[in-house]
Amino acid sequence: MRDLHKSSVLGSKHGSLMSWRPQYRSSKFRNVYGKVASREHCFDGIPITKNVHDNHFCAVNARFLAIVTESAGGGSFLVIPLEQTGRIEPNYPKVCGHQGNVLDIKWNPFIENIIASCSEDTSVRIWEIPEGGLKRNMTEAVLELYGHSRRVGLVEWHPTTNNILFSAGYDYKVLIWNLDIGEPVKMIDCHTDVILCMSFNTDGSLLATSCKDKKLRVVEPRSGRVLQEASCKNHRVNRVVFLGSTKRLLTTGVSRWNTRQIALWDQEDLSMPLIEEEIDGLSGLLFPFYDADTHMLYLAGKGDGNIRYYEIGSEKPYLSYLMEFRSPAPQKGLGVMPKHGLDVSACEVFRFYKLVTLKGLIEPISMIVPRRSETYQEDIYPMTPGTEPALTPDEWLSGVNRDPILMSLKEGYKRTSKIVFKAPVREKKSVVVNGIDLLENVPPRTENELLRMFFRQQDEIRRLKDELSQKDIRIRQLQLELKNLRNSPKNN
Repeated sequence: MRDLHKSSVLGSKHGSLMSWRPQYRSSKFRNVYGKVASREHCFDGIPITKNVHDNHFCAVNARFLAIVTESAGGGSFLVIPLEQTGRIEPNYPKVCGHQGNVLDIKWNPFIENIIASCSEDTSVRIWEIPEGGLKRNMTEAVLELYGHSRRVGLVEWHPTTNNILFSAGYDYKVLIWNLDIGEPVKMIDCHTDVILCMSFNTDGSLLATSCKDKKLRVVEPRSGRVLQEASCKNHRVNRVVFLGSTKRLLTTGVSRWNTRQIALWDQEDLSMPLIEEEIDGLSGLLFPFYDADTHMLYLAGKGDGNIRYYEIGSEKPYLSYLMEFRSPAPQKGLGVMPKHGLDVSACEVFRFYKLVTLKGLIEPISMIVPRRSETYQEDIYPMTPGTEPALTPDEWLSGVNRDPILMSLKEGYKRTSKIVFKAPVREKKSVVVNGIDLLENVPPRTENELLRMFFRQQDEIRRLKDELSQKDIRIRQLQLELKNLRNSPKNN
């Protein structure tokens, strides 16, 4: 692992070399350490999905932990109240309405019991979790969203607007859904292959994407216009994350020598990375996590047990290596607790929920700033985005941008959001975005897709036959009424 410190950096447009030996700077995060929860505070006995899709399969908020599970026939996920730690019973109720594997799940940032899921069955679904968690299996979603013609790999909520959801499918399209009306309202159609990752800037006015076509893009989401594009020759991008409001992006990927690598970019000029940094020779994907409040970057390798962390500065060398949390148990994915769910009395600045597939275990890992004082540490907890949306869907769609509404963590998190989710009443009809009917089916590529399409068409045929027979009955009734009217004595 020492090769991290020997690595070289490409200075912005120069090739200056820099040693990665951590210098002693006056950083308050120099001694941050990772603390694994005791066994009784872990979640055990969970049949974590064996799907090889490169997602986290885990979503967490201040009330619930959701994990995609291995299941026969269709896809399902567990939703467990956070206080219900320990062993989970095998017959614990699941959310199981999807017909195909669930590929991604995300909690609504403003309504804590609303979760979005997407699946191989081409649908995106919105679920409302009852107070206190599930008492029985949930099969009915509050909204079923059909608009993609292939499986849907990613969902992402808009960071400042309520009820705006982005979904990315294997049809190479990103759809923007307005959940107030339950319809897709925009389509981003600039990708030529599968979209691997989506990340928003702080106010949600820009979307960065990485794609299998080896391009990194910064897109204006409402118009779908590509503002910046990088063709990554030396650095094959896998994941991208906006570094808060710094106008910088960080990507993780693979170098031409197949080593794991990170790169830092100026969002307004993607012609060349500011720096490129080799991490190690392991093969698993590197997941990046950025904490805008502490300016810390965490890098977690899929399939290994390490989480490295850095501090990001505005001046060169930009990245300062802090430390590495090490564990022998490999992680499949990681959920991240929102800031308002952290334990400020323990000086916790970040919390991961690590999926250990082999043990069927979810293990919380707290990143802690060691402090002796018992009082609230103002300097490590600045005002942070809270649970109130800054915009309505109509405001955002009309072109308004607004920064998140901030909250203080000083009083501890007691306020619950007053917003409730109201599902719109919709008629089944064609879905037209940018003049294209999204439900006009594209030919299926795999046997699974073919089967799903077949069953969907069978359902549609059954529904149409029922409709037809109802209409036949109605026609016969009307004919009889007409005959009766003609033959009634009044007409003679």
